[in-house]
Amino acid sequence: MTTSLLPPDFADWLRLREPADAAARAVELLDAVRRRLPADRPLVVHDLGSGTGSMARWLAPRLPGPQRWVLHERDADLRARAAAEPVVAADGSPVTVLVRGSDITRLTAADLADAHLVTASALLDMLTAEEVERTVAACAGHPTLFAITVLGRVRFAPADPLDAEFEAAFNAHQRRTDGGRALLGPDAVDATVAAFRRRGVEVRTRPSPWRLGPEQTALTAAWLAGWLDAAVEERPELAGVVDAYRERRLAEAADGRLRVVLHHADLLAG
Repeated sequence: MTTSLLPPDFADWLRLREPADAAARAVELLDAVRRRLPADRPLVVHDLGSGTGSMARWLAPRLPGPQRWVLHERDADLRARAAAEPVVAADGSPVTVLVRGSDITRLTAADLADAHLVTASALLDMLTAEEVERTVAACAGHPTLFAITVLGRVRFAPADPLDAEFEAAFNAHQRRTDGGRALLGPDAVDATVAAFRRRGVEVRTRPSPWRLGPEQTALTAAWLAGWLDAAVEERPELAGVVDAYRERRLAEAADGRLRVVLHHADLLAG
């Protein structure tokens, strides 16, 4: 039994989005990652907020040699799913996966002391400024790859007059105060870059957009549902127009006419 507070379909959502995340990741950062890793010993990678382990499944096969991945995830069900997935290195070397029930907002440099690389995916926008500072302080001694952080920009083709209103409402929801925590949402990349640079750490960023079309209709529909629900929660006055907007967009997706670009950024520090 899990004590998770996540919705029961959250693991399904992570599975649904995994191919889009994989296609979006900024692969041009991988050469820089490889140059920062030791070649004479097994790699140790700590993945923060690992979910079902998608980052390990994507990155481990792109790195050579034996590896040990430490997956930090608070949710017990997601940890169990991650532990059950086999992972192999680029050259077929063994990859050991350990899971830890960590509160990633409380990790310290000591928790990550053995890391050759720290990673995370789709994490930063869910943190507060204080939590980003603590996370950066814990990671600052290691190469750090943070992937798929939302930037708050969505582009639809065809466009609709209501696109900008829903985008603004969703972004405001992402910046909401939740349980006393003022979330960074689309401001997270800038806050994280600034936090690393204050510590004298070099940072580079690259775009990592989702590009959704006829082949991703199920993901588009699931994403759209959450995007619109969050927007209406933030601005209830949009409830009067959301149903018609949703129906238009779903019909366009079903007909193969809808294209959506969701802008994200990947960053490599250290």
